[in-house]
Amino acid sequence: MVSPQMTNMSLRRIVRDSAILVGLLLTTYLVFVAAPAKGVLFSDAYAYWKVDLAYPYGGQVGDLGFFPYSPPIALLFAPLGNLSWMAFLAVWYGLIFASLAWLARGSFVLFLSLLAFPPVALNLVDGNIHIFLAVVIALGFRYPALWSAVLLTKVTPGVGLLWFAVRREWRSLALALGVTTAIAAVTFVIMPTQWIDWVSMLLANSNTPPPWPALPIPLWLRLPIAVVVVVWGARTDRLWTVPLSAVIALPALWLGGLAMLAAWWRLPSSAADYHAADAVRRSAWSRAVRSFRPGARPEIGRAHV
Repeated sequence: MVSPQMTNMSLRRIVRDSAILVGLLLTTYLVFVAAPAKGVLFSDAYAYWKVDLAYPYGGQVGDLGFFPYSPPIALLFAPLGNLSWMAFLAVWYGLIFASLAWLARGSFVLFLSLLAFPPVALNLVDGNIHIFLAVVIALGFRYPALWSAVLLTKVTPGVGLLWFAVRREWRSLALALGVTTAIAAVTFVIMPTQWIDWVSMLLANSNTPPPWPALPIPLWLRLPIAVVVVVWGARTDRLWTVPLSAVIALPALWLGGLAMLAAWWRLPSSAADYHAADAVRRSAWSRAVRSFRPGARPEIGRAHV
């Protein structure tokens, strides 16, 4: 006789698998039917491929080929324009699928679940960088310098750095801001005109409502909410609030931006967990220093050659 517990597990699995199947069908429809019919397939990827390093900031938000990110990112993407369009798509989407595989922790079921998640499906349609930013945020706890990728692209989701400030993790905060500042300073020397144009573009578009289908909730209203969320999370050790606050603080709240929540599956289990590697390195360094100190006695129970 099948136990009620086994029956419940089977029902949950059926519901899960059915939801994944429906999501995958939706993803297939969006990528292969709806987006090509509307002419929006690979729209953001096209902007990254064709960025003109001499004059990257023409057009307005919502225009096909509009490039919104800072000059260092333009400098990073510019060599991709040397590839053919098909070669670029192969590289770009290869990186997107590799990122999804990493976020899925090697689980095929979770990988399919991410593909079935509608915001991820929308990123497959336009090729935006939200999935890459999910990886950056997940790794950013251990490698804070990676937050420069957030600050130099979407900018306002950098509110997640308040996590380090509230918890007084000054070294992590200094790394994130220091690396960003260094990149900005060096590239400003190389391409000052592009920096001025980028800032001018941001100011010119600051009061422009994002085109449909972005949710019509202004940034000035969402940003304080994002601050409250990440500050509360930092005080209560809830790492999941960092990706959530970053999504809330996106310059324009597109449904595809929710793909950044995929970072949840790769977050450290706790703050102690992401500090563990640093603690091990500091402990090893301290032991090495003590061992080479003049007159130091060997630690009992350890072999010294």
